[in-house]
Amino acid sequence: MKIVVIGLGYVGLPLGVLFAQKYNVIGFDINKKRIAELGQFNDKTNEVTANDLKYVAKQSLDASQGIFFTSKIDDIRKADIYIVTVPTPVDKFNNPDFTPLVKASETVGKVVDKGAIVIFESTVYPGATEEICVPVIEKNSTLHYNKDFFVGYSPERINPGDKVNTLENIVKITSGSTPETALKIDNLYKSIISAGTFPVSSIKVAEASKVIENAQRDINIAFVNELAKIFNLLAIDTNEVLDAASTKWNFINFRPGMVGGHCIGVDPYYLAHKAQELGYHPEIILSGRRMNDSMSSYIAYEVVKIVLEKKIKVKNARVLLLGITFKENCNDIRNTKVIDLYKSLIEFGFIVDVFDPIADKIEVKKTLNINLLKQIPKNQKYQVAVLAVKHDEFKTFDPNLYLKKKSVVYDVKSYLSCEVDGKL
Repeated sequence: MKIVVIGLGYVGLPLGVLFAQKYNVIGFDINKKRIAELGQFNDKTNEVTANDLKYVAKQSLDASQGIFFTSKIDDIRKADIYIVTVPTPVDKFNNPDFTPLVKASETVGKVVDKGAIVIFESTVYPGATEEICVPVIEKNSTLHYNKDFFVGYSPERINPGDKVNTLENIVKITSGSTPETALKIDNLYKSIISAGTFPVSSIKVAEASKVIENAQRDINIAFVNELAKIFNLLAIDTNEVLDAASTKWNFINFRPGMVGGHCIGVDPYYLAHKAQELGYHPEIILSGRRMNDSMSSYIAYEVVKIVLEKKIKVKNARVLLLGITFKENCNDIRNTKVIDLYKSLIEFGFIVDVFDPIADKIEVKKTLNINLLKQIPKNQKYQVAVLAVKHDEFKTFDPNLYLKKKSVVYDVKSYLSCEVDGKL
């Protein structure tokens, strides 16, 4: 069996490497730099180790097992299975941006043969696979859906940076466009996922199950973010309240913070978009999005309030911002809300330096136009330190070593070991 994985990011690469332990796999990505790096056994996402890449990498397209990395479309012809794992972002108006998915579907259409199965893993709203992707494949090929080629949907559940809940340890939802296709897809994933699979009755059900996972988390985090705002007004420690409430068996322990990234901060907009297209306004989903999107400016305002209470001049006060990625122990900066916090602090008049030991400095400069500190300068004393991301490296970090006598420490994640002046 020949499997092609299209898109070698946080989802596609681990999936391709896992399949490569049993099957002949080709990893395809249009980013030639990415292909070159993987050829040197270097995964900049840090999801796959160099040793794991060396173990499964192959130099020939014809090897019966392992993975071959390429950006050449001719290398992915005559495959039995195509798995699409490209991003599904939103545009500046928070509308679904299907560009990567459409382009990937065009690529599949140019190479797919009769009898092949195309599996999509990218998060979409219910119906998108068959409404958007399938017609693109048909248009770019001479084949007909469910006659010449078949389609499945198995939503990705990768948690970037998580070394415990890894791909093979998470139950895989599977579906197919025909009963026979669904069974083939389920057996395929069952062969590599030790946690097992959960087959569902249709592609739409599988799509819906994925998009509500992240919408649910988004709404729950929005609830505790609202609690944090209320408890701050009451001078109550939000995390102490949550710790107390968590002693009841059925309390779900979410924590306040900024909600970014390419999943929780994006996927609810896909479901909301489809609902509105059908004439229904999803009040709770969009309300949760508004609450979570407001947190960066709220945190900046809280920092300013504490700074003024300490009679520190805001204008040109130097701030040390700790962390720029969208989540802890992960170098992914896509849709990070820390950039909104950074911009808000700048707008208030602060001079902000950013330190993140995990983020890719070149990527941060290119994407966010921020020059990350290589290390915190010892000769520079700051008036404010803000912990934005709880990387392991910051657990025992004492920002007071870099602060002036009269200063402020704000801990967004309630993570620092030292005494702080404010937190969510």
